[in-house]
Amino acid sequence: MANILIVEDEEPINRLIRQNLMLAGHVCDQLYDGKAAKQKLESGASYDLIILDVMLPYIDGFSLMQYVGDIPVIFLTAKNHISDKLTGLGSGAWDYLTKPFEMLELIARVHLVLTKTQKADCKVCIGKTEIDLKARKVMVDGLEVELARQEFELLEVLILNRNIALSREKLLELAWGYDYVGDTRTVDVHITKLRKKLNLERQIKTVYKTGYRLEIEKEK
Repeated sequence: MANILIVEDEEPINRLIRQNLMLAGHVCDQLYDGKAAKQKLESGASYDLIILDVMLPYIDGFSLMQYVGDIPVIFLTAKNHISDKLTGLGSGAWDYLTKPFEMLELIARVHLVLTKTQKADCKVCIGKTEIDLKARKVMVDGLEVELARQEFELLEVLILNRNIALSREKLLELAWGYDYVGDTRTVDVHITKLRKKLNLERQIKTVYKTGYRLEIEKEK
């Protein structure tokens, strides 16, 4: 779980990002203009990551970079010219994502940055099942369970996108790769194996006419 600041002046986008990051287990604060962000950062507020728009009221995202200190930043903006991207990355941002964007891609990039800065949860407990994403190790009732490479890849995708419904096509894209040419039924086969091996029949939900969702309760 990470503490993330979202600075985005479009309220629907800000709200959507917050909802999805919270579903993924993170805690989020929301701001809607550069002046408020500057005040928050100057107050000494601590965050593990900032998702920052560029075109903000009062103070733009590029100018705000002088106040973020060592907090990792992902720019999320409609400014898609290469010069803007170079400016953003040159200012010290870890990543630069342009609008329109896919929420799953943003979540994946967030996890990648948090992993690199050692703020991501590498160990996840689901009932009596413990998964160490870094060591690629799975324990059930204290005993190690061997997973095939593709089974673990699928499990990792489900964990990183916990509580979010994913279509079979999206699971193929994320776990098998863009160039996979197999049938979506292979997802069903691997889901069945994961449920049986890891005792996750109740946690890996079938989403009618869509795909699957891994349900993990939020930490209290």
